[in-house]
Amino acid sequence: MIELIRSNDPVELSWVQSILADEGIESLIFDFHASILDGSIGALPRRLMVTPDDESRARYALEIARRDLGREVSSPSGHQE
Repeated sequence: MIELIRSNDPVELSWVQSILADEGIESLIFDFHASILDGSIGALPRRLMVTPDDESRARYALEIARRDLGREVSSPSGHQE
């Protein structure tokens, strides 16, 4: 699995998953339970993962969606792009 984004924002993660689902791209959220255990203080951000075969399509779909909305989404390093 390849990390597409890393975020503590459940709305952002849900939005990205929705974009991917619309394109027929399956995704998983890693570290969901670990971030709950830390009290959601941000020490363990959740990671949205896709298969290596879907990575380029997923990044393209996310890029187009961000451009359409003028919205910034966290990169895997946690910095805003």
